[in-house]
Amino acid sequence: MNKAELIDGMAAETKLAKSQIKKSLESFINIVMKTLKKGKSVVLTNFGTFMVAQRKTRMGVNPSTGQKMKIPARKVPKFRPGKKLKSTIN
Repeated sequence: MNKAELIDGMAAETKLAKSQIKKSLESFINIVMKTLKKGKSVVLTNFGTFMVAQRKTRMGVNPSTGQKMKIPARKVPKFRPGKKLKSTIN
């Protein structure tokens, strides 16, 4: 499912205009990104948690040259599904 299909599905379920749904979805995405940028997490009970994880510095291999290289530490976005989401899938 892509963003347009999600908007269509939400509009059908809520009976709201697609333009309203699109603004709401984009607002949600922006708020999640801003919150993660601050290093905080977004918890949606029964759905899951969006968080920032810290990856350590590690060694990797350049696939084109085979040369070993150091991959620097960095922050990455992460999602941990909630109990209800897990049980819905299984």
